[in-house]
Amino acid sequence: MHDKTLTQVAAALASGEVSSRELTAHYLKRIEQTNRQLNSFISVTSEQALQQADQADQARASGDAGLLTGVPLALKDIFCTQGVKTSCGSRMLDNFVAPYDAHVVEKLKAAGCVSLGKTNMDEFAMGSSNENSYYGAVKNPWDVTAVPGGSSGGSAAAVAAGITPAALGTDTGGSIRQPAAFCGITGLKPTYGRVSRYGMIAYASSLDQAGPMARSAEDCAHLLNVMAGQDLRDSTSVARGVPDYTETLNAPLSGLKIGLPKEYFGDGLDPGVEKAVREAVKIYEALGATVKEVSLPHTHFAIPAYYVIAPAEASSNLSRFDGVRFGHRCDDPQDLVDLYKRSRAEGFGDEVKRRILIGTHTLSEGFFDAYYTKAQQVRRLIRQDFLDAFEDVDVLMGPASPTPAFDIGAKKDPVSMYLQDIYTIAVNLAGIPGISVPAGRVGHRPVGLQILGTHFAEAQLLNVAHQFQKATDWHQQRPSFAEEKA
Repeated sequence: MHDKTLTQVAAALASGEVSSRELTAHYLKRIEQTNRQLNSFISVTSEQALQQADQADQARASGDAGLLTGVPLALKDIFCTQGVKTSCGSRMLDNFVAPYDAHVVEKLKAAGCVSLGKTNMDEFAMGSSNENSYYGAVKNPWDVTAVPGGSSGGSAAAVAAGITPAALGTDTGGSIRQPAAFCGITGLKPTYGRVSRYGMIAYASSLDQAGPMARSAEDCAHLLNVMAGQDLRDSTSVARGVPDYTETLNAPLSGLKIGLPKEYFGDGLDPGVEKAVREAVKIYEALGATVKEVSLPHTHFAIPAYYVIAPAEASSNLSRFDGVRFGHRCDDPQDLVDLYKRSRAEGFGDEVKRRILIGTHTLSEGFFDAYYTKAQQVRRLIRQDFLDAFEDVDVLMGPASPTPAFDIGAKKDPVSMYLQDIYTIAVNLAGIPGISVPAGRVGHRPVGLQILGTHFAEAQLLNVAHQFQKATDWHQQRPSFAEEKA
């Protein structure tokens, strides 16, 4: 069953080919077989998962089942899950058991989904390789010497390895799309505000967004149907109706206008990645789309603007982790100041400390206007670039990452790591949706095609991605690691 997509798994459950308990037990066994090598899970909730599976089977037997009833999936360990450790990949929260469910967890439970456990991630979602986790690096199932991308690397690796049919991730600057590209799966970052952030531990509040990660665009459409919608507990959640994202999956692409940002095909782009992306675009032309070059002139400002805004918001959000109310507390503090200092110094990793320091500096008196205000002004220009482009084209296409997955330990310089997100960060600054779909390989490492749309154009993105996946089989190909563990 592990070679099936989420959509196929749901169909197998509906037909009675397999029960949810059988399916859940199968995936739990695969996690047990693979996690020592991949390190994709932080917590595996076997007992809870089997209980949820039994409840799903009972619901199906009584005729009270939805499409996703009994379907197993995994949750990035950034989503609060009642009664389950929610660590955010950090020592700071290694002992934190969430007292409530995040909004998306509530929605998935209500839909009858079964949670297999919590996936590994870069600490507090800060990273592009999943090497910053307190629980160790995650391995890429296509090549265990390579990173899976980050920060949602555990979710991406688990889906690619066939140890869960789908998983949730979060995307602050590319953390769904880049690991999806590195691991050869499909990952969708919705429009900011489309999915509630309630119960999702905050990194940068104006940028964070939850989204689905699965084998296909069709899988992501089914998950987004459940996840999307307004939540009054999140003031940034948008009051907007939720369409059925599966209704338009099979709409023809004749007349689709595709824009190729010239800034996405310049220096630093791996030739193999560029070749794969351009060949994917040719497939779209064969499907009836037209292609033109467009410009996003402020693209080169995206990384510096992001690394002012995101650390500033992180500095504020992470101030709550002080050793007083919850999380790590140092031993035998001498006084309150000592408690703060040592608890935070011991609880946070190097990359988190680096971003807190940067953020605190940019928010300080004398630097706020020079850095933070200016970065927000640049953000407005970046957003306008996208709006201008979408007046002429329907979607934008380009690489999700400038290179395929790199070796574990290869990027020791923080700046070189930050540059891995050069094609994804501007999307979060603008708040628009984006999806990465498998579009080839360089050697044996996958390449992701990134497709971008205007605000709330998720249905169109899923349609465009689905039509590509009907014409290609990149999303159906699996790493040899998954076959060896079958």
